[in-house]
Amino acid sequence: MTHGSPTHGAPTYRRSSSPQSDHRRFVGQKTMERRRIVGHQSIFILLLLLLLPSSLHAARIGDLTDTDILEQALRFFSFRDEALRTALLGCILLGLNCGLLGSFVVVRRMSLVGDTLSHAVLPGIALGFLWNMSKDPVVILIGATAAGALAMLTVNAITRTTRLKDDAAMGLVLSSFYAIGICLVTMIQRLPTGQKSGIDKFLFGQAAALTPSEVWVMAGTSLVSLTFLALCYRGLLVLSFHREFGESLGLRMAWMHHALMLLTAFAVVTAMQAVGVVLVSAMLIIPASTAYLLTDRMHRLVIIAAVIGMLSAVLGAFFSFLGNNFPTGPFMVLAGAALFSIAFLFSPRHGWLTRMWRHYSRRRRTERENTLKAMYHVLEDRDFHGEGVSLVDLAQRRRETIEEVTHRAAALKNAHLATLTDDGTILHFTPQGLQKAKAIVRNHRLWELYLTNVMLYESDHVHEDAEKIEHVIGEDQVRQLERRLDFPETDPHGKEIPKISSVSHRS
Repeated sequence: MTHGSPTHGAPTYRRSSSPQSDHRRFVGQKTMERRRIVGHQSIFILLLLLLLPSSLHAARIGDLTDTDILEQALRFFSFRDEALRTALLGCILLGLNCGLLGSFVVVRRMSLVGDTLSHAVLPGIALGFLWNMSKDPVVILIGATAAGALAMLTVNAITRTTRLKDDAAMGLVLSSFYAIGICLVTMIQRLPTGQKSGIDKFLFGQAAALTPSEVWVMAGTSLVSLTFLALCYRGLLVLSFHREFGESLGLRMAWMHHALMLLTAFAVVTAMQAVGVVLVSAMLIIPASTAYLLTDRMHRLVIIAAVIGMLSAVLGAFFSFLGNNFPTGPFMVLAGAALFSIAFLFSPRHGWLTRMWRHYSRRRRTERENTLKAMYHVLEDRDFHGEGVSLVDLAQRRRETIEEVTHRAAALKNAHLATLTDDGTILHFTPQGLQKAKAIVRNHRLWELYLTNVMLYESDHVHEDAEKIEHVIGEDQVRQLERRLDFPETDPHGKEIPKISSVSHRS
């Protein structure tokens, strides 16, 4: 993906500025590796969520009340409960922050960084608690950030001094730091006041018990992230897509990278208080991955990811408030996963179902155009004597059975491109169908002539290429070809190129 221009998605045919680029673009199809990676990561997270046990000890906003569902819903949207307002505001802020920063994490293919940070900061959280034996959000934030920074420095040191790749180094640091954190948390719980420390809530999250001071910390980190993105947006674009180019210009790409990682650590630490260590990386990845499927512009991706993050937080808090045994953090992630599933299936450009529909529609259109071309060739072979084409002649021309040709004739009739006689044996062009047939034949023969005269192909090597290009070349490119070839009258095989004044290429 590049800034301002889509580079990934379902293989589609586009109109280019020159016949040469048409030839390169339409004959060879690019892969969708990056979007497939993003989609597989998010689907994997969704499958993990479905395997989570229902007995997680995460705090539930719904625990604050015990009434029926309708009353719960009315009470939620009335925002009368102070605890609800605090929890909801905290969830919205973490969704905003994770969406903003997760956008750059995803486009840089650094999704494992979020998971590494979420596990690596646990020792810092425990040490922050041990510093003054209280759950001070500022001290814990400082300790967790320091642990996250140390983890990233360790990853960099491992990759620089060994032959290990980034993923292996992050996996090593993730497991090691998390093991240290579990040991420290266990030690805290064995203290006389350990069971009341609440430090274990960082493992599963406790959105319902967020305090105003913790929400203020979330607001502060979100404000810092927004300010950083506003001031350094162009630099972050260069970092994400053209880091080597930025370094060649003397830009401080390393500084930009470390600043982004530091803010990501802030976002991870604050989000852990609501969704926990296990799921915090999902809040970084899923909103950004969903936005990645919805747009190809980076500024829109950042905005959409932030909105999806906040919407996931609201939906998760709402269903947690309604339910009796619904933990808030996992439901926030499940809400985001549901939104991702919708985008994965129905995204206007990259959705799986929409891509299938476009492929089906393109195949049907190509079949109609090939049938029209065959009808034109039958009439051309008899010097256009007679107006109709029998299904028998059409079947012979296309080398198909009568049943197959009958099906194609019905498709042309439904598209108002041809009419059938009462006995169903003769096809006649409609005015629109004749124009369409001439356009396809013209495109085919012009492209053959271009390949032989300009690209110096042999005349017996151009037919297959023209069979593909004839369906996708645009009217502007046709005009360019005609001017380039000095408005030719015949193709390389001596056949006449149809002359038409106005053609609507697509039906």
